[in-house]
Amino acid sequence: MPAIVVLGAQWGDEGKGKATDLLGSRVDYVVKFNGGNNAGHTVVIGDEKYALHLLPSGILTPGVIPVIGNGVVIDLSVLFQEIDGLNSRGIDTSRLLVSANAHVIPSYNRTLDKVTERFLGSRRIGTTGRGIGPTYADKMSRVGIRIQDLFDEKILRQKVEGALDQKNHLLVKVYNRRAITVDEVVEELLAHTERLRPYVADTTLILGEALQRGDVVLLEAGQATLLDVDHGTYPFVTSSSATAGGACTGAGIPPTAITRVIGIAKAYITRVGEGPFPTELFDEDGEKLREIGHEFGTTTGRPRRCGWFDVPIARYAGRVNGITDLVLTKLDVLSGWELIPVCVAYDVDGEILTDLPMTQTGFHHAKPVYEYLPGWTEDISGARTLADLPQTAQDYVAFLEARSAVRISAIGVGPERDQTVVVHNLVD
Repeated sequence: MPAIVVLGAQWGDEGKGKATDLLGSRVDYVVKFNGGNNAGHTVVIGDEKYALHLLPSGILTPGVIPVIGNGVVIDLSVLFQEIDGLNSRGIDTSRLLVSANAHVIPSYNRTLDKVTERFLGSRRIGTTGRGIGPTYADKMSRVGIRIQDLFDEKILRQKVEGALDQKNHLLVKVYNRRAITVDEVVEELLAHTERLRPYVADTTLILGEALQRGDVVLLEAGQATLLDVDHGTYPFVTSSSATAGGACTGAGIPPTAITRVIGIAKAYITRVGEGPFPTELFDEDGEKLREIGHEFGTTTGRPRRCGWFDVPIARYAGRVNGITDLVLTKLDVLSGWELIPVCVAYDVDGEILTDLPMTQTGFHHAKPVYEYLPGWTEDISGARTLADLPQTAQDYVAFLEARSAVRISAIGVGPERDQTVVVHNLVD
């Protein structure tokens, strides 16, 4: 029963979309199992660039069945905008399946997300303001609205009434906003019902039967390990489980089905939003990485914070997820540096740690301990085998592999589909 997990091994934006697309022609199902439209994948096919937010990357591969799992929260307007955008470019989206148990992002949660973040001021988390966090909070508080509720207006109205009983008090009395009516929320959601109906399915049943047949199911994470609500740099995290464990609950498959966990990591590291970042660069090197790597958010356009590769983070991601293969992306961005620093440990108030500090305070105080590796000046975008890379680039990859304790199976040397050096096959 081959199920493969693809996830980010840093703070997101590592290039999961490209890795998933690389595997897409060799799998039968691609399942997005967590998150919402607060993150995006950029996939380049020839001269065409596709920015995906809610839809799994497998939507771009003919014959693959893309699935939005129960662990995802869905803004229906965004979903259909994305479907329409792909249809207008000749992409067939009719194969899409949406879990009846996935939660819907209602308008009041988008409002709450934005006003709460402004209210927090300097203590803000750095959310995208798309209602993701409040919707996951509703899910855990058992006042959420699921896809299946849209097909029973009576239940839908009852759930919206129950949610607004609480939320209107917050909006009016704390945030000085107008109350939201039940009718406007119900009307907005019901407007999508008939168009949504053909996509909705019992996805756990479909995936279970697929695994029993021996079909290959690819489980695609949104965000990344250090944004996981349990295992990330809390509280500066997302509201869902972005690690391998979340793939089981977010897709409804058993852990025994997972045969491989593929982690994606940039050859340097980036993050968006607030929170600690030990190797963050505030100098011309940081700006150079941002410009060469086009480090601006797929969803928000926000400039990403840039820094050097962090070995303790890679080791942590490997351990927490059980990563079997690492895909190293954007190695080409590092061409042109005489020396490339790599963080191999942290100095936390005089104590040297080779793994992540246990506490949030320790991570905030962590200062990187660097080793410096020789760089290269060659254009490596045409490399297709490890031997095509300059020796110093090969040495850089070997150093990261040895220190991270996870084998590097593929190396990205450019944004396009074929700009990848495959060291070990990702699907046996």
